[in-house]
Amino acid sequence: MMDEQTTIPETPAEPATETPGTERNPGGESWVAQLQRMIDDISRQAAPVVREVAAKAAELAAVAGEKAGPLAQKAAVKTQEFGALVAVKGKEMAADLRRATGEAEHDGNGAAPAAVAPEAPAEAEAPTEENGA
Repeated sequence: MMDEQTTIPETPAEPATETPGTERNPGGESWVAQLQRMIDDISRQAAPVVREVAAKAAELAAVAGEKAGPLAQKAAVKTQEFGALVAVKGKEMAADLRRATGEAEHDGNGAAPAAVAPEAPAEAEAPTEENGA
């Protein structure tokens, strides 16, 4: 039997990587400068449009504020009326609960009264021969 040797094909040497900044594309700088000029031009041209949009937004906000004032006042009146109604109903409910509690002869804490123990004699007699001691 023959010895078979595995051969690993050799890869050609890879070119050395260049360090950044050693060689630049000469057209790249001019391309970036041209792009920057385009951005600046668009910014200058868009500024009046942006100001106009902002002014329109401010006007709309002012109109909304003017119209919201009376609506907010109406809502406040309705809230006050509803709050007063809730307060009246709450007071009525509290009075009804207290009345029901009084009718059931509870002591005011919502529980039935405790059983009353029979009263003990005021004076305890000293043990003597007569009373069995």
